[in-house]
Amino acid sequence: MTVGIVMLVHTSLGRAEQIARHWTAAGCPVVLHVDKKVNRADYREFSKKLSDEPLVKFSRRYKCDWGTWGIVAASQAASELLLDSFPTVSHVYLASGSCLPLRPVQELIDYLADRPRTDFIESATTADVPWTVGGLDQERFTLRFPFSWRRNRYLFDKYVELQRFIGLKRKIPEELVPHMGSQWWCLTRRTLSAILQDPERERFDRYFRRVWIPDESYYQTLVRQYSSSIESRSLTLSKFDFQGKPHIFYDDHLQLLRRSDCFVARKIWPHADRLYQVFLTDSSTALKRTEPNPGKIDRIFAKAVERRTRGRPGLYMQSRMPNVGWENGVTSNPYSMFQGFTELFDDFDIWLNRATGARVHGHLFAPERAIFSGGKTLVNGALCDSAEIRDYQPETFLTSLIWNMRGERQCFQFGPGDNQVINEMVARDPNAQISVITGAWAVPLFRSNLDFGILRKEAALLQKIESDHLDVLRSAQAKARIRIWTMAEFIEAPMEPLQTIIDEIGLLTQRRLSEAPTMVALDGFGQFLQNLKNQGMHPYLMGDFPVEQELMNMPKPTRKPYLVR
Repeated sequence: MTVGIVMLVHTSLGRAEQIARHWTAAGCPVVLHVDKKVNRADYREFSKKLSDEPLVKFSRRYKCDWGTWGIVAASQAASELLLDSFPTVSHVYLASGSCLPLRPVQELIDYLADRPRTDFIESATTADVPWTVGGLDQERFTLRFPFSWRRNRYLFDKYVELQRFIGLKRKIPEELVPHMGSQWWCLTRRTLSAILQDPERERFDRYFRRVWIPDESYYQTLVRQYSSSIESRSLTLSKFDFQGKPHIFYDDHLQLLRRSDCFVARKIWPHADRLYQVFLTDSSTALKRTEPNPGKIDRIFAKAVERRTRGRPGLYMQSRMPNVGWENGVTSNPYSMFQGFTELFDDFDIWLNRATGARVHGHLFAPERAIFSGGKTLVNGALCDSAEIRDYQPETFLTSLIWNMRGERQCFQFGPGDNQVINEMVARDPNAQISVITGAWAVPLFRSNLDFGILRKEAALLQKIESDHLDVLRSAQAKARIRIWTMAEFIEAPMEPLQTIIDEIGLLTQRRLSEAPTMVALDGFGQFLQNLKNQGMHPYLMGDFPVEQELMNMPKPTRKPYLVR
């Protein structure tokens, strides 16, 4: 039993040859698909150089334009040839000519051998993820796209507008629930054979032939029909920027790639000689056996995206020219909004009141009523806890609360389950101090005993709401003092951000915290998130919670103590 590699090659044939030989040296058969746009002379020379490799074969060639059916057809042809030619292949790994193995190939073989029935492929419904760029999510499955977006963008856009105008929609096959995800998958022989040999394949292919970017939805959708065990994640490290373009890794990304623990990375610059030398020829750089966890470097990419889209304070550039606010002060006094803290800590409001002396309310914009401090139903200015009255003008409710209690610092809790109307106002208010732990809304769901189907739908809804809120907080119009941590980032070292929050409120004498709020138990939370992924819902706001695999026999790291002076 071994792993077969399907390589989609478009450019840099020399590097593709080097990678192919690296796979075959470990006993992995390789089927290469070379883009039909590569001229015949270069193709013949490339195939001649690999003619001495008995484990290398070349499949029928297709023209592969981005976002079109050709990429799927190429992977189908190569996969069929691989399965027919090498009966001992148990898993098929889809890669490209610009992919680079980061770990010894034998580790990948052993890893998949321990999981003989598991398919590794990102597969999530369009409602659960914000990956789509360009305004097409569900529409990519209901409209027709006969024109290439890159080569005939005018015709592409006009044909989309025409279909929207006349209300023309395609019917999705009744058996299918459209899913999306990374095109770089690793499927078992059983699942891939079922997809390629399905009696309805011709009908499914005819439908997906006019779907936009079908390589990100064809296998991701059909695998749900046949797989008995899906890990909704890719074993390939593939990062994209805010415009949906893939990040390219260069020599100076060496340490970053090492930290990812992934088996394969894409997209590697063909002239990154140092990367190819280190990962392909230097055995001393072999990574230790551990679970692939690209989330470990997500923070770096998130910071890079934020730096590129928002820039640094006071440094203006053409890509972000801020709009001037017209209001003369949104609120009268400073105040604080906390999101995710009451979910992560027990009695956080009591602790915050004791640590700062501020008036700490509960969820002022909760659906049932406004939860004032001390459980009061009426506060200064005749503001009552009625949700109906509050929701008549939520923004005025908050500004009135701050005004009526001026002289006393106001703090309140917020979350994706609350009324979201105030988001933009608070974000552009210089008086606001906003502290957010993203993804903490999942903790009450994790601790509940609800049916998992209900949990999945609730998690998808809360995640979408919080994602929209984060977009507001990160917009160019935001003027509040905003601090955002992922849940995983926060719980690694909670004292520092808590101390920062307390110091910024600054009502009591400056001092180091002597006690911290009690954090809820999170044992099994990482597996809970993976279970959501396996059901087609992709929780991405919590940060890098690794899935603990018993098969890896990895000891849990000892938690470092925190010294409080």
